[in-house]
Parts: sequence; C-alpha cells; structure tokens
Amino acid sequence: MRRLLTSPTLLATAALALLGGCSLMPVYERPPLPVADHYPAPATPAANSVSAAELGWRDFFADERLRELIGLALDNNRDLRVAVLGIEKSRAAYRIQRADLFPGVNATAAGTGTRTPAEQTGTGQAAVSHAYSAGIGFSAYELDLFGRVRSLNEQALQAYLGTAEAALSTRISLVAEVAGDYLTLAADQALLDLARRTLESRQATLELTERAYALGSSSELTLRQVQSSLESARVDVAAYTAQVAQDRNALALVVGTEVPERLLPPALPQVLPRVFGAGDLPLGLPSDLLARRPDIRSAEHTLQAANANIGAARAAFFPRISLTASAGYSSSELSQLFKSGHGGGWTFSPGLSLPLFDAGSNQATLDSAKAERDIAVASYEKTIQSAFKEVADALAVRATVSDRQSAQARLVDATQQSLRLSDARFRMGVDSYLDVLDAQRSLYSAQQGLISVELARANNLVTLYKVLGGGWTEQTAAQAPAEPARR
Repeated sequence: MRRLLTSPTLLATAALALLGGCSLMPVYERPPLPVADHYPAPATPAANSVSAAELGWRDFFADERLRELIGLALDNNRDLRVAVLGIEKSRAAYRIQRADLFPGVNATAAGTGTRTPAEQTGTGQAAVSHAYSAGIGFSAYELDLFGRVRSLNEQALQAYLGTAEAALSTRISLVAEVAGDYLTLAADQALLDLARRTLESRQATLELTERAYALGSSSELTLRQVQSSLESARVDVAAYTAQVAQDRNALALVVGTEVPERLLPPALPQVLPRVFGAGDLPLGLPSDLLARRPDIRSAEHTLQAANANIGAARAAFFPRISLTASAGYSSSELSQLFKSGHGGGWTFSPGLSLPLFDAGSNQATLDSAKAERDIAVASYEKTIQSAFKEVADALAVRATVSDRQSAQARLVDATQQSLRLSDARFRMGVDSYLDVLDAQRSLYSAQQGLISVELARANNLVTLYKVLGGGWTEQTAAQAPAEPARR
C-alpha cells in the first residue's frame, strides 16, 4: 500500500507547494484620527504615572467591600459570561475556517453484495457477487492560488479577535457599573439617614408645638405647619426606603448573585474617604485611546475583517483549482482485500472552474464587500469620536465638580445659620413659624444637594477610569505577573 500511495502523495505535496500564491486583499491602512489631537480640558498633573488602562481595579478601588463585590460580579455576571462564551464560539468558527487551508484526509471502506437473477446470468442459475474496497484520500481540496481561502481565514481571525476585545469592553463596563451601583446605594442610604434624622427632629418639634398649643402659647396655624413639615419628611423616608431596596436589587443583578449584608456600603460620607486608592489619572493623548480602549480595538478588527472580505470577493473572478485523490484496495473477497498484489489502485482528479458568465453576481459581491468595508470605516471613526466625547465630558465634569462640592458645602453652612437665626426670631415673636419652615426646607434641600454632588464627584472618577480604558485587568500591569497573550 505504501507503494500505491507514492504517486498521489507526491502530487499532493506538489500541490501544497503552490499555496504560497498571491493575495488579493487590499493593504490595510488605519484611517486617520477623526478627532482633535488633544482634549479640550487642560490636563492636570497626575500623582500616578501608570495609565488608567494599565491601572488594575484592585489598585484603583481601595474599599475592600467594593473589591470583593467586583470579584463576585466578574465570576457571576451573566452578560460577561455570555461575552466570554462568545469568544469560544468565535474561536471555534475561526478554527473551522482555518481548516480549509489544509486538505481533509478521510479513510473509506465499503462493501456491496449483488444477486443477479437466473434469467439474466446466461447460465440459467442465479449468481451472487461481492465487492469490497478500502482506501484513503481527500476530495475537492482547493488550491488557494489567489488567496480566497486565506482571505476568509483572515476575516474569521479578525472576527475572533474583535469578539475577544468586545468581551474586555464588557468587563470594563461591568467593573464601572458595580462601582456606580455601590456608590449610588451608599448615596441613597445617606439620603435615607438624612430623611430619618429630619423626621426625628420634626417629630420632636411637633411634640413641643402640641404642648404649646394646649397651653395656648402657640396658634393652630403653627401646629398645622409643623404637622405638614413632619409628614413631608415621612414621605421622604418612605420614598428613600423603597429606593434603597431597589438599589440593592440592582446591585444583586449586576453582581449576578445575592449580595451578603457585610458587603453592603454604609452611608456615602463614610464610603468616600476609602473608595479610591489612586490619585488623578494620567490622560495621555486621544491617539492613546486606540490602544487603550477595547471597544475601539474591536471596531478596528471589524474593519480589518471587512477588508479581508474584499480579497475573497476579488478572488472569485479568478479560476479555482480543486484536487481529489485517493488510494486503496478493492477485492471480491473480504479476506483478500489487503493482501499484496490484489486490487491495489489510486486515482487523482484535478478540477478547474473558471467563471465566464454569472450575470454580474461576482461584481455585486465585490461591490457589497467594498461597501461593507466603508461602513466599517465609518463605524470605527464613530467609535473613536464617541470615546473622545466620553473622555471630554468626564473631564468637563472633573473641572467643575470640586467647585460645586465646595459651594454646596458652604450653602449647607449658610442655611444652617439661617435656620438658627429664624428659629431664634420665631421664639422671640419677631417672625412667624413659616420663616422657620422655609429655613428648614432650605437646609434639608442643601444637605440633599451636598450628597448628590459628592456622588457625582465619585461617579466622575469611576467614569474617567472607565472611558480611559481602565478596569480590564485586576492588578496594575507593572505589578502583576505576566498574563498569557489574549490573542
């Protein structure tokens, strides 16, 4: 059998040598950056020289409870799980396409039995014949002279790499979402605590006013005004209680499992001092986003896949050569099938297909591939522009949020003084209780505003970390052990 395989093997080897043919894929060139070469907000010196994309989330977030929640989410979040499984699916599709670069060798075995009726044998007796065969070979293997198969292989590879980058983008978004939900829960708990303290204070005021009214030293109008103020605070307590419960549900959903009580945050003022472990984040240049942001890298892989499709569409205009070869044995007796000198043979069948007339189908396919490439270019540029806007928006907030927080804190101090003076004037009979209620509402509103500004400042730092490409790695690149290549 080795002797019989010699001729087709030599032919197959010669055919494989032809695989270094030309490729009709256009040379890929990265489109120029469709945004300015600098951000509109001035950069501030950063204490940390490590870029946001290289800064691990365990170093960026210092709160141990938040770190543990992020770890739970990375293990249990269903969206991330789907994204990771999408990588496996895309990798399998790439391996399927890559297999077309090589001939598929199959072993075959067959046996048939045929009975010929007596009236057809010429001998007057029925006859039974058998035929057995066994061999190995490959069929319809395409010689990739014009790069069609290689172009499709490149397209599948870029699709796989794009899926992997999309999964990293999902991971970054998940880390930021967990942090955002954690901070939102802390802020709403702070608002609930504030509403409860306000309710307790107004309850005490109502009790004093009721005693004063019973003694005739307070009017019914003042009593009703205090009651309305109390019920307003009671409404807020109920509303914030429901909001905190919803925040817990949202956190459990994004984490992907029930959140233990020990991992729930306290009120926001107790959380903020220890949430972040990093200082200001280095901005770099807009061109740095091309390497830092997985969503931009994913869009570029999609563009490269569309570019490869043009090569496959161009190759359809040229001849396609396919090879079929087999070698083996055949015999009328199964026991004699593999004996030397009995029924050995081989076949080699090359085929050529040359498109002559297809009613414009190949040209339409090529036009479609070029249009798909142009669409991918526009999508890639839009992704960069969106990333630039996200960073610019985060910087715009960062430039003003500290001033907002300082102003809001001063507003709280001023309204506290105003309430103290209004209460003193009321007790002296100078003003009505309506002025006290107005001062109470102003202070309550100012305190709520301060909590909201503190939340905005914390969320802004999380957002800036995310839009600069941070959050895909657990530990800072300079400190973490070398990771296996993602490609």
